[in-house]
Amino acid sequence: MTTNISQPQDGVRSIPAGIWALGFVSMLMDISSEMIHALLPVYMVTVLGTSALAVGIIEGVAEATASITKVFSGALSDWLGKRKVLAVIGYGLAALTKPIFPLAPTVGWLVAARFIDRVGKGIRGAPRDALVADIAPPHLRGASFGLRQSLDTIGAFLGPLLAIGLMWLTADHFQAVFWVAVIPAFLAVVLLIVAVKEPKRAEGLRRVRMPLHRDELGRLGATYWWVVVIASVFTLARFSEAFLVLRAQSDGLPFMLIPAILVVMNIAYALSAYPAGALSDRMNRVAVLAIGLLLLIAADVLLALVPGIAGLIAGVVLWGLHMGFTQGLFATLIADAVPPELRGTGFGMFNLVTGVALLLASVIAGILWDMVGLQGTFLVGAAFSLLALIGLTLLRDRLRNASG
Repeated sequence: MTTNISQPQDGVRSIPAGIWALGFVSMLMDISSEMIHALLPVYMVTVLGTSALAVGIIEGVAEATASITKVFSGALSDWLGKRKVLAVIGYGLAALTKPIFPLAPTVGWLVAARFIDRVGKGIRGAPRDALVADIAPPHLRGASFGLRQSLDTIGAFLGPLLAIGLMWLTADHFQAVFWVAVIPAFLAVVLLIVAVKEPKRAEGLRRVRMPLHRDELGRLGATYWWVVVIASVFTLARFSEAFLVLRAQSDGLPFMLIPAILVVMNIAYALSAYPAGALSDRMNRVAVLAIGLLLLIAADVLLALVPGIAGLIAGVVLWGLHMGFTQGLFATLIADAVPPELRGTGFGMFNLVTGVALLLASVIAGILWDMVGLQGTFLVGAAFSLLALIGLTLLRDRLRNASG
């Protein structure tokens, strides 16, 4: 696995156009989705009379569906030897669901739309990441994943901001905002079809007949599974950002300003993801990832022990920076570790395992919050981060021995 590459770098301008296009596709779809998701729970409860419990169940089932679907779509992309067609299907399904949200007369329609939307996310996720790995030159792989992650995250905070502005302009007309959200979703699909060219399959590349067979999963290699285990432990530390919102609420931040916490976090995330990825192309990737883990430990300690708005903002900024230094890097390490013909399967399994870990992390965090308070939640998060950091040193030694 490549972790230290000394080839000359030409900066962001050298990243292939296909990576830029995939980044903008992700950004547009995220703008659309977040415009809807930022308002959907409130819309379901206040307009359609849905209970909060029902909202929670719907969201949980939707995200679980996306995680499970990613495994099969990634494996299918390896079996077909094609990535783009599955990405188009996934983004297309998500776009087709968007008009349902303003038209839905009942909660049942919204549930169906949310479910299909998450199926679309699951279908596109692993093939898209594998496509990034296929298009990116090896010496720009970290920068390429970082750029896609930065653009994706820009969409994650532009969407809610647009929703807030449109709700003000339309005097809280939910359906009008939902209709505007349809536009970037369809633009994303058009851009994907027109601007992203899938590279030709390399001659002599092994055909994969049963990607999820035990033998094929074994071909992913021990290094890959080390990365998955470390990422899972790390995911136990970075529980749902909902707990950042609860920390803000505990400090007495006005309800109107609480969403700004996630905006600040995503800005820090977006600004750091590309530089972190580019840095990993110039030095050891594991070292850059270790910086991300240290940033999370610092964030958790601040959020646990420094009360008030100053501690909150500093912790949230560090939380966003740790995301920028880790999310694209884990994807890059996966791309480095797995054989090219199994990249879809590798990303699919990675997403499934870390998705389950994120669900477990949020449950653990909730229990700790109720039993011992916010300090216990964030300090346990720091402890999990420390465990992941220890695992990372073992991975570094393994890679060093393998290269030696």
